[in-house]
Amino acid sequence: MLSDTSRPIIEATAPVVAERIPFITPKFYQRMFGARPDLLDGMFSRSNQLTGEQPKALAGSIVAFATWLLTHPDSYPETVLSRIAHKHASLGLQEDEYPTVYEHLFGAIAADLGDAATPEVVDAWTEVYWLMGHALISMEKNLYASQANDRPFAPWTVTGKEMTGGNVAVISFAPADDTAVSDARPGQYVSLQVPTPDGTRQARQFTLIPSPAGARRIAVKLDPNGEVTPLIHEKLQVGDVYDLSNPYGDLVLREVTVPLVLASAGIGVTPMLALLDALKQRESQREIIVLHADRTSADWPLADEMTALVDALPNARIETWFEEGADGDHRGLMDLSGVAVPADANVVMCGPLPFLKAVRSQLIASGHPAEQVFYEIFGPDLWLVQGE
Repeated sequence: MLSDTSRPIIEATAPVVAERIPFITPKFYQRMFGARPDLLDGMFSRSNQLTGEQPKALAGSIVAFATWLLTHPDSYPETVLSRIAHKHASLGLQEDEYPTVYEHLFGAIAADLGDAATPEVVDAWTEVYWLMGHALISMEKNLYASQANDRPFAPWTVTGKEMTGGNVAVISFAPADDTAVSDARPGQYVSLQVPTPDGTRQARQFTLIPSPAGARRIAVKLDPNGEVTPLIHEKLQVGDVYDLSNPYGDLVLREVTVPLVLASAGIGVTPMLALLDALKQRESQREIIVLHADRTSADWPLADEMTALVDALPNARIETWFEEGADGDHRGLMDLSGVAVPADANVVMCGPLPFLKAVRSQLIASGHPAEQVFYEIFGPDLWLVQGE
């Protein structure tokens, strides 16, 4: 709960800080990586620093947290915190790094705001930071404790690599040592650490797709302009050993019986495969509507696997949208106007941000309850921290 002393100061300064975030965050990361370049080795994504997405997500989440405290003084934004905590845990973030972030973030805030960063303003935002920080630390400790081992990363051997539609490599792993393997909930992801040519490790998160017990399987879409996925596609070979985190992520199969709508685009099929496989294993009788959009049918990753899972579920059906070609159910972008989405359905979406926004907007405009729409986004979640 925000103190009575800090509340009016946060109310007065939150709009200013939010407006200055694009200017504060570059200074923050410049300061922090100047003092701690080691944080770029296995922790922070260099690609996201270049695009500015990670700085905006981190600093923006603090503003979002502060705004929540002003309007909901007796609670925390659990959705925001859970998403961040799972991501942090997948990277092995430890409690002792929170003071590091605080030091450099608040140094950047003071430098940007100048005389406006009075001791009272700094104290109020310090309170917000540590309310959020301690909440995350507690959640992350619980996440670590829930795993079968106490190692942030463990070695796994590549046992298979094959290509599928959309320039996607499907990679299988088996444990390379005797580290206990944590069970993954359907829909969760792992971080894969990839060595780069300069010796720095870069971690990326990939959804776990159906695999035999005790194994891991992921699908990696090639980003020709990326730093990591070209290395995975070109360098990773069967027999190589890579470090994987334990499984994390809060977009998981909910224990309910209401109808389920799975809407995906491109590589967004991956969590859908995990959810469908879990439903198949449980011999689910739920009504399931699978909706997928892609540029062409040839670009649809793991299409055969998805359609086979749908066929194995007695009350499941699938519809497709392809921007090009005439071999799908529909031509163009996903349009839900002709889809009878049950009023009580849970809707799970995954794909590029424009796709998520478009599908969610259609659902809300049709009267579907916002609290029954869930999503996963790959990369820093700017949508969530902006409160959209």
